[in-house]
Amino acid sequence: MRKEDDRFIPVQEDEPLFVTRRKTGRVVMYRVFSASVFFCICCIWLYRVNVPTEIDENRSGSVRLIWLIIFVMEIWFGLYWVVVQSLRWNPVWRFTFTDRLSRRYGNDLPRLDVFVCTADPVIEPPLMVVNTVLSVAALDYPPEKLAVYLSDDGGSELTFYALAEAAEFAKTWVPFCKKFDVEPRSPAAYLSCKASVLGSADSEEVARLYKEMAERIETAARLGRIPDEARLKYVEGFSQWDPDATRRNHGTVLQILVDGRKANAVVTVPTLVYLSREKRPEHHHHFKAGAMNALIRVSSKITCGRIILNVDCDMYSNNSKSARDALCILLDEKQGKEIAFVQFPQCFENLTRNDLYGSMMRVGADVEFKGLDGNGGPLYIGTGCFHRRDVICGRKYGEETAEVEDSEDFSESEMIKALASCTYEKNSQWGNEMGVKYGCPVEDVITGLAIQCRGWKSAYLNPKKKAFVGVAPTNLHQMLVQQRRWSEGEFQILLSEYSPVWYAQGKIGLGLILGYCCFCLWAPSSIPVLVYSVLTSLCLFKGIPLFPKVWCSWFIPFVYVTVAAHGYTLAEFLWCGGTFLGWWNEQRMWLYRRTSSFLFGFMDTILKKLGVSESAFVITAKVAEEEAAERYEKEVMEFGVESPMFLLLGTLGMLHLFCFAAAVMRLVMTSREAGGDLQTMGLQFVITGVLVVINWPLYEGMLLRKDKGKMPMSVTVKAFVLALSASTCIALL
Repeated sequence: MRKEDDRFIPVQEDEPLFVTRRKTGRVVMYRVFSASVFFCICCIWLYRVNVPTEIDENRSGSVRLIWLIIFVMEIWFGLYWVVVQSLRWNPVWRFTFTDRLSRRYGNDLPRLDVFVCTADPVIEPPLMVVNTVLSVAALDYPPEKLAVYLSDDGGSELTFYALAEAAEFAKTWVPFCKKFDVEPRSPAAYLSCKASVLGSADSEEVARLYKEMAERIETAARLGRIPDEARLKYVEGFSQWDPDATRRNHGTVLQILVDGRKANAVVTVPTLVYLSREKRPEHHHHFKAGAMNALIRVSSKITCGRIILNVDCDMYSNNSKSARDALCILLDEKQGKEIAFVQFPQCFENLTRNDLYGSMMRVGADVEFKGLDGNGGPLYIGTGCFHRRDVICGRKYGEETAEVEDSEDFSESEMIKALASCTYEKNSQWGNEMGVKYGCPVEDVITGLAIQCRGWKSAYLNPKKKAFVGVAPTNLHQMLVQQRRWSEGEFQILLSEYSPVWYAQGKIGLGLILGYCCFCLWAPSSIPVLVYSVLTSLCLFKGIPLFPKVWCSWFIPFVYVTVAAHGYTLAEFLWCGGTFLGWWNEQRMWLYRRTSSFLFGFMDTILKKLGVSESAFVITAKVAEEEAAERYEKEVMEFGVESPMFLLLGTLGMLHLFCFAAAVMRLVMTSREAGGDLQTMGLQFVITGVLVVINWPLYEGMLLRKDKGKMPMSVTVKAFVLALSASTCIALL
């Protein structure tokens, strides 16, 4: 680390920079509640073992098999529920004191390097990317201690042009933010929000300059070419592109657009650097993990920030004090020394009132990550995270690091560019013992796990004013694709050498191991949910009871588990600031993820283990068409494209509808026996009925809507035929 980073002179060492609190009463109450639920789960298992099935001789074999399958699924649900309790068993809340940080250190803070990663100028528009860059460049932090690096894995001249224009605008924007204490510090977000106050000469000038910059960038994007005058203005950067360069085949491009490292100079804008690492078809580039490692190496020769913040290109800074909040954790003299990274939640600005696609994961941010923090620290989720540079580079807890003398002798550009070549990592420990880990779609999670297994802890901060805000998927397909990649990556971790089950044994606590397993088991959890829901509907269709009679004492644990578990999730969701409709949407997405995204993620992982397919990194689109955006604002579910996941969801939805309709018709036609059916299969009616109601937006998209966002006719027809065929076959058995 640099010499200046160690010149800290504590003023009042007895004052901690943060405190950690536990709400004991609430935790005790929850533990009593969870114990009661687990007792009823055990009763359900006992019922499956001890109570014989009431069946006739002709169907004894098949019904006994169904009964056994249901029992196995319920064992899975019960055990998975136990694992999930680790996220709620020991939650903690952390509170920082930035005023104490300011009194203790003033502006003598460690250097901070901010990494922003982008990969595709079409899916991730350059104007959105530079708004993120400008927001972090305007953090409440000494500009001479701050540097912002943009990694462009697409090697796009358009992205470089946008950053170059943003660098010019930053000379006005950053001082404006500091002078008027502007929030949020993304120009687009600030100028479009009601909180922005325009009227003064300064604010009007800023708005004009931003509009002009945005028009130039968007015009270049629309025309697909850079203006000639811009090529001349930024010739030093554009000259680094080869004439035949493509997205997957280009040399390293490195350009320092703003140099805030100059000694004895008044610095108002932090250092801004553009990097596009070398990529060649014959060399694996390791996706975002490779880009991050290239940034770590390159930045070490330019600014060498002791602290590293990385954000996705759509996650702009919504709270300029976030860096100071994180430093309250990392610089605390007593507890901070064991903290490797500080993770902020992933929040979104474009959510509908009732969060149509459940993108917020509200309970995860407000409850589950606090539970992980109480067990040793949250996962590293790949964005909104402050790291110690030496730790992410491989240092173990307790090891001392050698000082790096501050020097004005900066390395030559060509020497630094060699650190981002596609052959630099050959026969090295990068991606293994150093930097971000390779070999998994969720490289961030295994990187955080490896850090914790080296003896470090992590901390979770979720301030009232969200630190970073991004763009959530605005249609169902985007959300399912994103969840498919996440579940696939988590399951790969479970089966890899970094599995928390064996890799973390003896290195981290059992609670944290179980916490990781909650996410690693997303993909395999798809099988029990799919089988259980389908068998429940089909057995209702055939008149085969799977649960105790309504007035039987064995019915009580089934009802208690169902009502208590869902009632608690509703209360928890409302406590976290959600709405009832938001909770209902979350339940729908819970079902859709497990019967499509997670199922495909499970199959993808198995196929990769068998060597049938290879890993791929899918970027989620950050823009939507105007009509689709309007439907999203009205909370109308967007389908619109053909997808195997939509075919599966459509088939399951129609199957539940057919089974429920057939069961209701049987009740109507045999009215004398209706009471008996309701008594013996009451819970099956409820479960299948809920599945039908929760799929209402799906039925609308398949059968009622006429707009472009409806389910494609080809998918609807295939789903209808498959569901009808399955129902017919079951009826004939």
